[in-house]
Amino acid sequence: MINAQPKIIKIWPSQVPGSISNPAYREISEFTDILRISQVSDPDIAVFLPPAEKATGTAVVICPGGGYGILAYDYEGADIAKWLNTIGIAGIILKYRLPSDLIMKNKTIGPLQDAQEAIRIVRRNAKEWNINPLKIGIMGFSAGGHLASTLSTHYMDKVYETTDTTSARPDFSILIYPVISMDKDITHGGSRTALLGSNPDQSTIDKFSNELQVNKNTPPTFLVHAADDEAVPVQNSTNYFLALQKHDVPAELHIYEKGGHGFSMPKSKGTESTWPEAFKQWLSANGLL
Repeated sequence: MINAQPKIIKIWPSQVPGSISNPAYREISEFTDILRISQVSDPDIAVFLPPAEKATGTAVVICPGGGYGILAYDYEGADIAKWLNTIGIAGIILKYRLPSDLIMKNKTIGPLQDAQEAIRIVRRNAKEWNINPLKIGIMGFSAGGHLASTLSTHYMDKVYETTDTTSARPDFSILIYPVISMDKDITHGGSRTALLGSNPDQSTIDKFSNELQVNKNTPPTFLVHAADDEAVPVQNSTNYFLALQKHDVPAELHIYEKGGHGFSMPKSKGTESTWPEAFKQWLSANGLL
């Protein structure tokens, strides 16, 4: 039986780095067709652990999407964590701060601060949670995929003062219809504006265009995209894949003819609905299952 009650751990138990105090800025949760969370100022992780007898030792930190404006928390978070538990993987949802000048001195690094510390928290607790500290991955959907790829290429960036030497590098990345680039020709405009503002300079655009930041130490990556995605062009994934290949980083890319954007755990019978099975095979081939 899957544990339905996750352990909730604050990312920053005391002071959030680079924060601006704003008592009027309060978290909002709205449920229509999906649960949408916005105005996060106190980020946390929700830790879903598989039954001990089923645990593989692998863990995945999940970054829900939502254009850096909201978090699709259940659809691209809790649903994924619970599914990962069924295959013996710890699913850990990151409720990250969405970039905002109202609560951040530098909104471009706010989400990255949360992602770096989330990986470090999982590593520090690996023994207690029955996790192999060398099998901790990052997973992101849409704008959450931008955060996951940012962590994968900027895990060494010193964006806050750390208390120890625990590594923030993910051991692998799973990017599902991700925003990768901030290049105006292929990015998702809403995500770019939310993260970088209306008129970012070229150096900032390049810094957060993660296809330009890949090197030989970027984690092995599994990518999924639909060719007919009109929200986030498929070039985001293809360009990242080509950059990984250029630097001899193991990578696998699945492009489906149809599927559009935001299919998460697919309920349709289209070919995109097969990505979870392909992902399981990739995990197995890489010694993670």
